[in-house]
Amino acid sequence: MTHYVAIVEEEEGKAVGVWFPDLPGCVSAGDSLDEAMANAAEALTLWVDVALEHGQPIPAPRSLVDLKRDPEISPELAQFMVALIPLRPQLDAAQ
Repeated sequence: MTHYVAIVEEEEGKAVGVWFPDLPGCVSAGDSLDEAMANAAEALTLWVDVALEHGQPIPAPRSLVDLKRDPEISPELAQFMVALIPLRPQLDAAQ
């Protein structure tokens, strides 16, 4: 099963934000960490559904090691939490 790395921005007094470095514009949030993780899985599914609907390629997920080598992403990885969000198995097969 394919998993995408999500960066989880949790700051006191703010909603928990989640974004995917490999999927431009795929973002989500929640009032709690649990809610943000559930919303992130839904956002990932919706992002992929829309891309497939429009005939757009789905970027392959990079490993955490590869993301740490990316100078645009590595500062975010050092500052925030990381989560692996699974792509629905039926969408994984469609790629």
